[in-house]
Amino acid sequence: MAITEPQADDALADFSTRLIDTEGVSKTVYVGGSGPAVVLMPEMPGISPDVVRLSRWIRDAGFTVYLPSLFGIDGAFPSTADGEKVVRRACVSAEFRAFAGGGTSPITAWLRGLARTALAECGGPGVGAIGLCFTGNFALTMTLEPAVIAPVVNHPSLPLDDPAGLEISDEDAAMVRKRIQRDGLTVLAYRFDNDRWCTGQRFAAYQALLGDAFDGRVIPGETANPEPPPFFRDVVGCPHSVVTAHLVDQQGHPTLRARDEILAFLAERLGHDDPRGHEAH
Repeated sequence: MAITEPQADDALADFSTRLIDTEGVSKTVYVGGSGPAVVLMPEMPGISPDVVRLSRWIRDAGFTVYLPSLFGIDGAFPSTADGEKVVRRACVSAEFRAFAGGGTSPITAWLRGLARTALAECGGPGVGAIGLCFTGNFALTMTLEPAVIAPVVNHPSLPLDDPAGLEISDEDAAMVRKRIQRDGLTVLAYRFDNDRWCTGQRFAAYQALLGDAFDGRVIPGETANPEPPPFFRDVVGCPHSVVTAHLVDQQGHPTLRARDEILAFLAERLGHDDPRGHEAH
């Protein structure tokens, strides 16, 4: 089986680097492409080359990708020790709610503002939002913003201390459910079947909240890339990142099919036809 080889650090030179202000807070956002907007949030411990690769796939499928810098060193594969430091800082940051009982992470208000900016700049029926790992559930909370119409929740890991919990306040959860029902949205989600950080219990909680609007798809963990970057090997320690660190870039592979399904979902919801047919990689 062909295994995805770790890449060197990525300078993101083919993206525009912008400082975007929403909610009175400015953050670096990498922007590339044309067409309907998709906000792609990084996974822990940051915008790794694997996350950049995913952003290029989205861009090359005919979308404008907005990749905000939320933590870590942009474009780098951190060492295990450096990655652990990023996690610790994020867990105590006022922007995030990493543990049970914390409710909705405040950063999602900024991300909803980013979605509004993206829609104003790109037009179209709405914006896609893709969360990964630490940011996985942020894509769901972003549906509180009417601009977001295509949420993708990939292997959401929060809250870290409650495998059956969701990283959202009860009040926000009720509003999200109402909005999704009212507008007929679908929430697409992925996890590996033996993921310790995103368990079957968590997917069951999403199902209980959203009913048939939750499209949770489970991939055999035995198919995951067995040689991920150091942080994922040493800290994550199990199949987890379906379309980034644990993806196998081989035609017909379950993880690559997941990528193509995500691109097709975005195209359907955002009214865009991918001329590649979601197959090129």
